[in-house]
Amino acid sequence: MLATGALDNRIASDPPKFASILGLGFGDCGKGLFTDFLCRQWKAHTVVRFNGGAQAGHNVVLPDGRHHTFSQFGSGTFDPGVRTVLASPVVVHPGALLVENRFLKNAGVDDALARLMIDGRCRINTPFHQAAGRLREILRGTAAHGTCGIGFGETVRHSLDNPVCALRYGDLFEPRKAREKLAALQLELRLEFASAPASVSQSALRNADILGRMESEVGVLRDETIPDRWVASIAELLQKVPSATPESIVDTIRSPGTVLFEGAQGILLDEWKGFHPHTTWSSTHAGSVEELVLEWGLSESVRHLGVLRTYLMRHGQGPLPTHDTELQRLSEPHNHHEGWQGAFRQGHPDAVLMRYALECIGPLSGILVSHLDAFESLSEGLKWCGAYDVEGMGRLEKLEPAKSRDLAAQEKLTVILGRARPCFDPITIGTRREFLERLSQTVAMPIIFGSTGKTYRDVAEINLAAN
Repeated sequence: MLATGALDNRIASDPPKFASILGLGFGDCGKGLFTDFLCRQWKAHTVVRFNGGAQAGHNVVLPDGRHHTFSQFGSGTFDPGVRTVLASPVVVHPGALLVENRFLKNAGVDDALARLMIDGRCRINTPFHQAAGRLREILRGTAAHGTCGIGFGETVRHSLDNPVCALRYGDLFEPRKAREKLAALQLELRLEFASAPASVSQSALRNADILGRMESEVGVLRDETIPDRWVASIAELLQKVPSATPESIVDTIRSPGTVLFEGAQGILLDEWKGFHPHTTWSSTHAGSVEELVLEWGLSESVRHLGVLRTYLMRHGQGPLPTHDTELQRLSEPHNHHEGWQGAFRQGHPDAVLMRYALECIGPLSGILVSHLDAFESLSEGLKWCGAYDVEGMGRLEKLEPAKSRDLAAQEKLTVILGRARPCFDPITIGTRREFLERLSQTVAMPIIFGSTGKTYRDVAEINLAAN
């Protein structure tokens, strides 16, 4: 047991019927590790993915060295018998699911598809969404949002603008209907981006790399053979994973034992609470889980758990006030600078963002903390940011979230963060105990489990009361 925090032992040892795992940062906080751990700790039988899509990347490492980055399958899949439910808000990427299934087979999991349920109402991420999303990001130039490059946001945007035309998982079992929707989508996007090269600055057009990337994506929108080839390429998924109804999903959920709701991304990237425009088209707060449970007609309460690192992480564009290049010495074997998002950055603990995250995410029962072993690599410790010095505003200790869905208000917060300079406490944090004591004062709720390594065996209960 880690001798480091106030613990309500009933929360740690009493398996709930429903529990959610919600990120309190910009993602990369350890949701995969804690999902894997809690599936084993509480003998969960199902992991429900309730938001996001294939842009998720939840890393799970086993004691024997096997590793997988869970994207669409639940992060409890290494635990035999644990099912994955992709609920209706999830955007499904069929091709990526099959690729992920092959990786899982290589890691010793032969029955991942047999343990998968997909709600027939899930929206489908197609090659055309991917191409359009990438083109849109290229055209933003220096104002890029930080896309993952798989078309998740484009799929959501299109479904909101054209709900009747949105392709859903159930449609894939009606080949004619699926091909008609695919062809209509391709034509619509091809016409929209027909003049894309003309929209790029002359300096950008002289960049062979940018021009080549644009031509590649425009080529996808022009290739009329793709709909048939794409449908054929996902045949294995349709053969092995039928379209699930809400009733069949509820029957699975009601089985005796714990169900974990695994969130994607973090609340600081939330579509309505994150710092616009550097956000995801997805809601990753407790309310999203509650809405789903209510939709399913279930009455059990949900135990919501927030997850954070000892230090902050952020991929791609967007503000990170406590960013410190010195933290690059921390080992990040599963994070890379390549890809559409670009470089990732690390930052010191930020109490301003913690307070904001806690206010936005909804009521929590407790906190889970990853990367407590970071102090072993930092002889000088971590700095604690308790407030900001904001140009034109002075000292700021709290960010006020918008009262309603107001992207303009969220964009103003982004501007504030861009002008913020961290006010660090004079005394650095040199041990995990010091960190957890400071964290406990900030979050004012139980810190339940903490991890000091990569695997579920490195997770233990927190007990600050111990000597």
